[in-house]
Amino acid sequence: MAGRIRPVPGEQRDGLMRANLPAKKERLLGIIRSHSLLQNRDFVLASGRSSSFFFDMKRTMFDPEGATLAADLLFDRISDEPVDSIGGLETGAIPIVSVLCARSWPEKPIKGFFVRKETKGHGTDQRIDGLLESGSRVILFEDVTTTGGSAMQAAAAVRQRDCTILKIIAIVDRLEGAAQNFNNAGIKFESLFTWRDFS
Repeated sequence: MAGRIRPVPGEQRDGLMRANLPAKKERLLGIIRSHSLLQNRDFVLASGRSSSFFFDMKRTMFDPEGATLAADLLFDRISDEPVDSIGGLETGAIPIVSVLCARSWPEKPIKGFFVRKETKGHGTDQRIDGLLESGSRVILFEDVTTTGGSAMQAAAAVRQRDCTILKIIAIVDRLEGAAQNFNNAGIKFESLFTWRDFS
């Protein structure tokens, strides 16, 4: 039939997607720089440290293009992993996990969850919300990591359910000790970007 578009085979489609990843990463870097990188002010970080710059990643993760690019790049980091569920600490991990769960369907459906900093005191009163079964293989996400304290809170909660943490992935690593702290805890760590990419 004239003009009919033939479906791209799976392997070829995957190859095309991975070939485009460097351009997508460069574009996401630009979006984070313009939307999320705040400078020349005094900020207090989750770690309690002070800084003259801050990454407000929600401005990127709630941008349609930014969220789509992040989902593609992060999915590439986990698509070959034997992962059952993905999650992280509220609230920074919630938009990341949401877009990644959607991106995973139908190629490699991955369930998601998030860890509350404290229980609500009503409803189910759970520390972990979403889909996480005991004994699952888990990958945790952070939008920005400094010392890694937030991710370690999530790690402690999922380990209480006898889950195995395959690795922790951050969109941006501020290079202020997180990698060493994760290494000390026996957890593999990687990031899409570091602070140096923006300096």
